[in-house]
Amino acid sequence: MKQRLAAIGTVETLPHRVAAFLSREIESGELNPGMRLPTEQELSEKFGVSRNVVREAIAQLRADGMIEARQGVGAFVLAPEQRASIRIDGEALKDSENMERLFELRCILEAQSAALAAERRGQEHLDAIKAALDRMSGEERWEEGSIDADLLFHREIARATGNSYIHTFISFVCEQIRRSIHYARLTNPLHDLVEVNVGEHVRIYEALVAGDPSAAEAAMRAHIIRAAERVGVKLPAARRKQSGKGK
Repeated sequence: MKQRLAAIGTVETLPHRVAAFLSREIESGELNPGMRLPTEQELSEKFGVSRNVVREAIAQLRADGMIEARQGVGAFVLAPEQRASIRIDGEALKDSENMERLFELRCILEAQSAALAAERRGQEHLDAIKAALDRMSGEERWEEGSIDADLLFHREIARATGNSYIHTFISFVCEQIRRSIHYARLTNPLHDLVEVNVGEHVRIYEALVAGDPSAAEAAMRAHIIRAAERVGVKLPAARRKQSGKGK
């Protein structure tokens, strides 16, 4: 079992490793919604760790919203729709299908966010979005700091909607795609990538300044579709568009 734990990857603590292993079993369906987890003693023996380690791992899963502890009964796996928190396994995003799903979610959320922002933005919002854009196109454009500026640009658009839930969800998704931006910078000619990427963001910003929801939505959707393509992911929306052109 220690070998199985090692296969999870490099993590900092034993509780983290146990929690990661159990979360994989939940995500894969080996532990189905409604199932009771084995007891602390059973898990301790299974993983070759102390009961304190298991207790901490269970607390982590509970904090992640993946399980529910029932007093005197045990811990039970929650269905995805029952979970109080959002969690995306970073390792799972190495799978191209999962990355496609994430970009598809991003396209839906951020295109609508841009449309709302175009309707509701104030000057302070435009100033914050422009500041992030200036960082992306300035001296930092060749450095890793441009990734932070890129993600900030998207978070500030979400903030401009005036809807704190939209801002929370998009901020979460932004952190999940940080690795994909880094990968795109490694696998595409950097000069071309930066120029194209900045140009896409400029078009989004100009639509926001104009207060044009339709243009903002279209510009954001086009950007995310192209961002996905730069990491080898073709979204269904792009495939449908391509298919339509061929008719």
